[in-house]
Amino acid sequence: MTKPDRGPGKYAFLPWLLMGLGAFSNIIQGKTDNPWLAGLGLLAFNSFYISVVWSSFNPRRRDSRYPLIALGVLTAITFAIALGFGGNWFLFFPLLSLASGTVRALRGKRLALWLISLSGAAGYLAGWRDGDPSESFGIGYGTFLSGMVTATVLSLFDTIQELNATRQELARSAVEKERLRFSRDLHDLLGHTLSVVVVKAEAVRRLAPRNLDAALAQAADIEAVGRQALTEIREAVSGYREGSLSTELDRARSALEAAGIEPFVRQAGPPLSPQTGALLGWVVREGVTNTVRHSGATRCEIDVHADGERVRLTITDDGRGPVGTAAATARGREGGTGLKGLTERLAAAGGTLHSGPDGRRGFRVRAELPVGAADMPDVEESPR
Repeated sequence: MTKPDRGPGKYAFLPWLLMGLGAFSNIIQGKTDNPWLAGLGLLAFNSFYISVVWSSFNPRRRDSRYPLIALGVLTAITFAIALGFGGNWFLFFPLLSLASGTVRALRGKRLALWLISLSGAAGYLAGWRDGDPSESFGIGYGTFLSGMVTATVLSLFDTIQELNATRQELARSAVEKERLRFSRDLHDLLGHTLSVVVVKAEAVRRLAPRNLDAALAQAADIEAVGRQALTEIREAVSGYREGSLSTELDRARSALEAAGIEPFVRQAGPPLSPQTGALLGWVVREGVTNTVRHSGATRCEIDVHADGERVRLTITDDGRGPVGTAAATARGREGGTGLKGLTERLAAAGGTLHSGPDGRRGFRVRAELPVGAADMPDVEESPR
């Protein structure tokens, strides 16, 4: 009997005991001296054979010493009955070898040495006991082959089980990875979008009493931002969202102006690959969102500089938070989950990200990536 994808089970080795029918027939027909002793030997062999095989398939016993101890007793019984009665009783050596192939503790070189020794001894004793060279070769060859084939087949199915377990683990990992990607993108998308909506709504409230046209323009921007956010969320759910540095720079300029923060955007160097631009776009989005929400700044500079090997992005503002740097830090400017997640994503692409006070009075976010980051797989899917 076999189990799907799990190989032979313990019951698959019971029919092989039929090889002992010749010895049993000799006992019944009275062709064996001391039939009661022969019957006890046959019963002992069958009992310990089953004990070895079943303990080798028992998850609680197969890695213990019990299968080896039972195999040692079975070996002693096999030599005793084969030497004592001869003839068909030497067929119990292949059965002993088959049982040996099921013992996990003997896998590898130890099993090979054991089978070589066992088959050599069985062949020699069969030729010495019965004086038939052909039977000697058959017993020796059958002993070695039965154990080796058994061990090979069981090892193969163990490998298949390990591969199946690995495949299931990879599937679970892929699901967790996708959940992390979705939660990361949703956090970044909604955090930025809601911050822009709040800032522009405040601008509408300020402008409505004195400049209706400007207020209506800000309201139209709110509508456009909301529609764009819906589109980006659908793309994030589908897994096809591609960021763009130029797009994020335009959005950052608009958000900063709506918040009353003067933007200064500079970009120099050759065009960036889409993946590198996408990573830096996330940095711009997160950095500007923190500036708008937490800084209390009046000025924000975004500088992108690329050369032949590295591309550097620096976001600097002159804010200090509502009541100083401590308050700003407490509100998440230095230790927020967004910047921490981006640090891990850039590290996966061979880059770095640092954030903190710029040494004067403001706050700085600095990201650096190798130009070859675009060739590194799974950067967009790195866990946060």
